[in-house]
Amino acid sequence: MTVADARPKLVLVVACALVDADGRVLIAQRPEGKTLAGLWEFPGGKVEAGERPEETLIRELAEELGIRVEEPCLAPLTFASHAYETFHLLMPLYVCRRWTGLVTGLEGQATRWVRPERLRDFPMPPADEPLIAHLVDLL
Repeated sequence: MTVADARPKLVLVVACALVDADGRVLIAQRPEGKTLAGLWEFPGGKVEAGERPEETLIRELAEELGIRVEEPCLAPLTFASHAYETFHLLMPLYVCRRWTGLVTGLEGQATRWVRPERLRDFPMPPADEPLIAHLVDLL
């Protein structure tokens, strides 16, 4: 086994802070049956092979929430880098203030619009928590 083999797998996941006209941020609760079920997170998902992060967000927001987002409306804000037990997660966070359609949890997940300063009231995966401070500063 080489040193490279001993390293945890790097997983690229992209997330989006949807911000409504009142300055609230959308969070979604991970449904039962998924890893970290019950925790609240910023919507998004795993970047597939050959996909750019922006393409992933556009696809995931349509699949998960039933909304259409245009790439120019996605603004990169920050990223999280977190070591889980079996992999290392790298997660860029984008901000989006414009979309088409009504946000609907299409995968059975609960959703909530939350003021940035209240985001810490919701239990989140460890990788999502450091992103809150950047949203509070921005909004």
